[in-house]
Amino acid sequence: MSVTVRVPAKVNVQLAVGAARPDGFHDLANVFLAVGLYDEVTVGPAAELRVTCEGPDADQVPLDRTNLAARAAIALAARRGIEPAVHIHIAKDIPVAGGMAGGSADGAGALLACDTLWGTGASRAELLAICAELGSDVPFSLVGGAALGVGRGERLTALEAGGTFHWVFAMAERGLSTPAVFREFDRLAEGREIPEPVASAELVQALAKGDVEALAAAVSNDLQPAALSLFPELADTLEAGRGAGALAALVSGSGPTTAFLARDAEAAEKVAQVLRASGTCRAVRVAAGPVAGATVL
Repeated sequence: MSVTVRVPAKVNVQLAVGAARPDGFHDLANVFLAVGLYDEVTVGPAAELRVTCEGPDADQVPLDRTNLAARAAIALAARRGIEPAVHIHIAKDIPVAGGMAGGSADGAGALLACDTLWGTGASRAELLAICAELGSDVPFSLVGGAALGVGRGERLTALEAGGTFHWVFAMAERGLSTPAVFREFDRLAEGREIPEPVASAELVQALAKGDVEALAAAVSNDLQPAALSLFPELADTLEAGRGAGALAALVSGSGPTTAFLARDAEAAEKVAQVLRASGTCRAVRVAAGPVAGATVL
């Protein structure tokens, strides 16, 4: 009597950030790509809601009701007038606090698992609405593939991806707070006119064609200067990856994970080997995308 959902990490191949809104959020043009690093979220009946976690850096994952997986169960249960009496177990493989939406993935995974376990019959639209309430990246964790997110990143349009893209991810020695990175973005932007965020037509076309060189030329992250300002050592990691032959190197989302686009699987392994030996990061992972979103196993 349990349900397990596998849910992927993401990389932002473009993150365009607008000026701060009155509500404190920023309008975004966020091009997501789901990649093959996964958490597995298992939900089963219990006397009361509880969360457990295993895997790399599991000790950094909150196990109370602030966890997005717990919040997802509570949100769905509230809509159905039932108690969220489930045990949620998270098997982590997505880096924790790494800018790859690991927490968001767990929220989407728990939501789909609870929906399946309870047989709520929720529509896709209802599940996506709950995801959007939980956080900006949670809807994409549910749908996967490639997509453009606007607003806070929660309003999604699916994008075509004409091939498989090979990535290397370098995990940093310490974390970065997403709110702190946005505050630094605002500080660095003081006195400047911030344009409205829009998706790059060249990037969207490169994705659709599966053209890795064109994609490499078009990737961008408006939060990268802020992340580097708060964590200057990331520049050494980016340089090491470029020196190893990566076609593109950028901070993933708000960081501190750095992402490197490689020409093919063989080139990705070479970049990974150089990064592991560089002394500029604590761990390195290789993954390809796009992959499917949250999936019941």
